[in-house]
Amino acid sequence: MTPNRPTTTRPRTHGGLRPGDVVPPREVTTLHGATVRVPTAPGLTHLQFRRFAACPICNVHLRTVARRLDELTAAGVAEVAVFYSRAETMQPHQGRLPFPVVPDPDRVLYDEFGVGMSIRANLHPRAWTAPLRPATWSVVTAGLRAGATPALQGDRITGLPADFLLAPDGTVLGAHYGRHASDQWSVDDVLDLAAIAPVASEGDEPSTGGAPRPAEWVRARAARRSRRP
Repeated sequence: MTPNRPTTTRPRTHGGLRPGDVVPPREVTTLHGATVRVPTAPGLTHLQFRRFAACPICNVHLRTVARRLDELTAAGVAEVAVFYSRAETMQPHQGRLPFPVVPDPDRVLYDEFGVGMSIRANLHPRAWTAPLRPATWSVVTAGLRAGATPALQGDRITGLPADFLLAPDGTVLGAHYGRHASDQWSVDDVLDLAAIAPVASEGDEPSTGGAPRPAEWVRARAARRSRRP
């Protein structure tokens, strides 16, 4: 699989979800103590599972999401990000993000969605070279200035990322299980899938068989880029 390319194939993780599956709605508690419904209604929900709070790859990626949040909102996509760190550990790193961020230190949501861990998470070149990039340094420095500590505080570094696009009724419209620490959907990937995803309104029968095919991803991306000024 090409890194960062959306996939709708069955994940290799035991118990993983695939497009067409339906997940029950639930309420989760955010970093700031608010309650958020997942999936949101109306609209689509991009539920992304990140790694530990101090993960430089995760934090650079989420700042990209934050910069382009207006595009995602205009496309009808709500963002929710999950970390397997404690809230107090997350606060210096994710406390100012403009979308809900959820601490899940007991990995309850990770287990429900089949998001695993692997010693290979940091061995891919895209993973171990990411902290060396200049864009990463400013993010790490910002976290330290906000009170973060360089220590992992008990967090494991072997977590893998995952992305899901959910319809309001809980239907999984897209699923991507990362094979290394830097293997996640880009903002463009999410926008492309949102542009072609069939959405059932809350209360309708779950959408089935609506997973976009790879060729549809390519056409969606080409069409969206052609409309850019």
